[in-house]
Amino acid sequence: MTILDKINANKLIEIEVAKAKVSVEDLESSVLFDRKCISLRDAILNKSGIIAEFKRQSPSKGVINGVSKPEDVAIAYEKAGVSAMSCLTDLNYFGGTFADLKAVRAAVEMPVLRKDFMLDEYQLLEAKSIGADIVLLIASSLSVAKTNEMAKAAKALGLNVLLEIHEDSELAHINQYCDAVGVNNRNLKTFEVTTDVSKALANKIPNDFIKVSESGISNIEAIQDLKTYGYQGFLIGENFMKTENPGASCAEFINKL
Repeated sequence: MTILDKINANKLIEIEVAKAKVSVEDLESSVLFDRKCISLRDAILNKSGIIAEFKRQSPSKGVINGVSKPEDVAIAYEKAGVSAMSCLTDLNYFGGTFADLKAVRAAVEMPVLRKDFMLDEYQLLEAKSIGADIVLLIASSLSVAKTNEMAKAAKALGLNVLLEIHEDSELAHINQYCDAVGVNNRNLKTFEVTTDVSKALANKIPNDFIKVSESGISNIEAIQDLKTYGYQGFLIGENFMKTENPGASCAEFINKL
């Protein structure tokens, strides 16, 4: 069993527990539920293209940053000129919470991604109820039919959909309800990282979608290189979060673009 298998198995249990505690009606009655989501496409095309992440820890790296507050990082990221922000909401493996995303939402106006392992439509309602604008659908965790079903449901709620793929076989998951297709340079089964993955898949992703390269991006040269392959968005987490001041690191990075 891979780490991804373990995460998904745990997530399915979490979802059933959540359903028993919080009804769909309760989620839909949230003050944030009817809020109009901000366009990911517009944000990517009109700003730096950087999707900066708030991440406390990960299975592969352990604790990355156990000090910074999500709202402080969010404000600094927005001031630095990022296009959007990714916020982990998985507690067991990444140390993220709904409270983190709510704090980010209250602090900034930019689009916010709920970064989690989305396996059930109930999670889309959760995302909407806590103020997320974007949800991540990971192809390696879903069947093609389930990806389509989840993406369609997300769009019906007004959410932006970022579909994450890692290899050729997952291209079949791309569907009309996706706003962006992200290529994860990190193999979620082995945790090996290389931007060669993004380069290999670039021309196979239809140009109708915003193309996002995720993980393993630590310098300006990598972004300049990936842009020549048609990438417009770049999800960067650990590179900023591992520093003492993630916002300042992000600003310094963007100023060099």
